[in-house]
Amino acid sequence: MKAQKVLFITTEIAPFVADNEHSIKGRTLPQSIQEQGHEIRTFTPKWGTINERRNQLHEVIRLSGMNLIIDDTDHPLIIKVASLPSARMQIYFIDNDDYFTKRGILTDKDGKEYSDNSERAIFYARGVLETVKKLRWVPDVIHCYGWAAALAPLYIKKAYGDEPSFRDAKVVIEVSPKEFEQDLGTENAKFVEYKDVHYDDIKDICEQAYGHAELAKIGIKYSDGVIIENADVDPTVIEYAKSLNRPVLEPVEDDKLKEAYSEFYESLFE
Repeated sequence: MKAQKVLFITTEIAPFVADNEHSIKGRTLPQSIQEQGHEIRTFTPKWGTINERRNQLHEVIRLSGMNLIIDDTDHPLIIKVASLPSARMQIYFIDNDDYFTKRGILTDKDGKEYSDNSERAIFYARGVLETVKKLRWVPDVIHCYGWAAALAPLYIKKAYGDEPSFRDAKVVIEVSPKEFEQDLGTENAKFVEYKDVHYDDIKDICEQAYGHAELAKIGIKYSDGVIIENADVDPTVIEYAKSLNRPVLEPVEDDKLKEAYSEFYESLFE
């Protein structure tokens, strides 16, 4: 088994947030892959809607304390953990007062989408990778799921590609049907710059628009394999993946999912 260790970078995980298609899969997929014999680590943002006391989150001081600079502003990185005893899983949470505390997943209490959602995705992706480095854990496969995880492949390949934790890992992005309506703002795409990551790396995708489809395409461009979640995924996103000759796993039935995903991971090493 070459894909022994799998890192999940997810956007939502039940029961920490309300049950929906993404949050339920964010919980059940890592568990099912673990049951297939893989060692896993699972990350999610610490959205402001998550009740820390009820879910028994606690800060990991040895992992916290770093500042991530986005658009010339320092943002402290805070790492928290909680357990799901029924699934025998520990969940790592990426937290920050500016981007997550007292704030919803995509929108405020009035349903208005946050103008800095692009920056929040940047902070989350970089926060996960910095934390994995500190853990000194070396994943074989990195599975990115949901809009907040879509920029992780870009950073893994361009900014962290020489790091021992990531240089041999295969990156998989699972693309979903449209999760939000907003244009993130092409000017905000320039905030991705960090180390060897430059705006020119994604300019071909987001120069005209920077929405859900463009975010997915950025993830695809820097991934080794693509999973199509279901038949409702934007056809232009699927066509883009195939145009780059990325290995693509077409939608599978839920009862066959864990075997299909595990086999797909292994196929990336052939």
